[in-house]
Amino acid sequence: MRKKPSLSTKLLALGVGFLLIALASIGLTLWVTWQLEGGAAAVNEAGRLRMNMLRMVIAQQNESPERVAALERQFDDSLELLRTGDPARPLFVPRAEETRERFERVREEWRILRSHWNEAMPAQAVERADAFVLHVNAFVESIETQIARWTAVLHLFQLLMVALAIAAAVTFMAVSYLLVLHPVARLQQALERVRQGDLGTRLVVDTPDEFGQLAAGFNLMAHALQTSHEDLERKVRDKTASIEEQNQRLAALYAVSALGAEAGSLEALAQGFVQQIRQVAGCDAAAVRWSDESNERYVLLAADGLPQALAEQEHCLAAGSCDCGQAQETAQMRIIPITPVSAQQLPHCREAGFETVVSIPVRLQQRLLGEVSLFFRTTRSLSPDTRGLLSTMAHHLASSMESLRATALEREAAVAEERSLIARELHDSIAQSLAFLKIQTQLLRDAIAKDNAQVRERSLAELEAGVRECYADVRELLVHFRTRTSDEDIEAALRATLSKFEHQTGVATHLSMSGQGLPLAPDVQIQVLHMVQEALSNVRKHAQARHVELRVERHPWRFEVCDDGCGFDPARVAPDSLHVGLGIMRERALRVGAEVRVDSAPGGGGTRVCIVLPSASTVVPALA
Repeated sequence: MRKKPSLSTKLLALGVGFLLIALASIGLTLWVTWQLEGGAAAVNEAGRLRMNMLRMVIAQQNESPERVAALERQFDDSLELLRTGDPARPLFVPRAEETRERFERVREEWRILRSHWNEAMPAQAVERADAFVLHVNAFVESIETQIARWTAVLHLFQLLMVALAIAAAVTFMAVSYLLVLHPVARLQQALERVRQGDLGTRLVVDTPDEFGQLAAGFNLMAHALQTSHEDLERKVRDKTASIEEQNQRLAALYAVSALGAEAGSLEALAQGFVQQIRQVAGCDAAAVRWSDESNERYVLLAADGLPQALAEQEHCLAAGSCDCGQAQETAQMRIIPITPVSAQQLPHCREAGFETVVSIPVRLQQRLLGEVSLFFRTTRSLSPDTRGLLSTMAHHLASSMESLRATALEREAAVAEERSLIARELHDSIAQSLAFLKIQTQLLRDAIAKDNAQVRERSLAELEAGVRECYADVRELLVHFRTRTSDEDIEAALRATLSKFEHQTGVATHLSMSGQGLPLAPDVQIQVLHMVQEALSNVRKHAQARHVELRVERHPWRFEVCDDGCGFDPARVAPDSLHVGLGIMRERALRVGAEVRVDSAPGGGGTRVCIVLPSASTVVPALA
């Protein structure tokens, strides 16, 4: 097949054609003009022949023969010039046959006239000259006729040039529109459609020229854009679906975490978890089983969607009795298919219509806390992402179960600690008072038996004093047990303690706080309050004071209980005496790493009890 010319070739050919036509037109115009100028010059030279002929006739009659010979030579030169032409300027006889014949006739007549020139009479010479001039005139007329023809040809050619210019302009505009403007307009329209979002726009490639190549390139570009846009939309859809899936997983994990934080009991935690995991896994039923520490049995904690009969039949499974209750050594996530020919030890799942069971162990470090079972009525498989999500949810369940266990242990430890505290308080105060009363009761019985009135009265007085002491100790314990502290500052609790002391005893009190520092930890506050209450209790029992002052330094923490009582000698206080307050204070100080110092002397100097806390007793407040 012949290859079609390109646009460049077409435009180049069109330009070359127009150039050749223009050059031909210019050349033809110049040639015609040259012909006209040459003919006009020949007419002028022929006119000079007539003038020279007249001059020779006059010279023959009036001038010398030399002058006539000179004129003859000029006449011969003019004829020769007309015959040969002048290459320096446009002068030549037109090549028309008639003109050439008449020119040759003029030459012949001149030759004849010259041969008889000297023999003729003047009248004959004039007559012959007139006849010769007629031949010259005929020659000139033939030249003028030829010039008129060339002039008509020039005018006609000029008209043709005007028509050709118009045709060339129209042709150029048509060719420009067909070859350039129309393809450019099509390309612009296609670009506009692509800009508006129509990536399926395509151009028809009907020519192999440059615009055809541009159209093919545009089609390739539009196809690449469309493919890229479709790929980008697909990636966006896939990424959006992945993000939605991740959001669902995060929402599921958040729900499980929130459930673990809000659940108040193991049963509530398990019931909420089976509902959450059933929704996430899309299973028909779900169950949570708890395993004891020895992993000998699995007890059903909660179930959702599980038939009642199946729940009752498998309420408690021995480890290894079925595929669900796995032993700790081999426990792992498993997908268990249930077929009519499968050899399950317990056929309850098959009888309930389930075809697939997923067993997920609930582990915390090396401990197996239980198992989550998912039941499907169709054959199912799990993707790696779903497996990871279910395992993470099971891990959250294990953490929540352990948190509940730790909370229960903390509550149990708190109860035990409180009981131990009450026991120590009773032992250190009421128990000793009751022991003293028991001794006095025995002495009273002996005095009654011996009828010793003096001993009996003394024992009754001691019993009365002991009962009052025991009653005061009970009230003091009630005050201690009802004391509450503030998480931010101990000042309010100290003021409440002093107010109660002042109300019970009538002794004036004063609290002074100085310095700035971090607040005390709650457990340290409790011990400090108890030690202050013990010091105030000793003031009430033994000091006989009229004023008590409590001084507190916040940095470092330091508490001083000062009274203006009778005082005593701390070194002479026996450890087994009734004054057990100092011992109790030292025991409490030992628990929080504090130091208790007692400064006192008998004789009315008063007593000062100083409690100094270590710097580690403070707690950093939570940031707002």
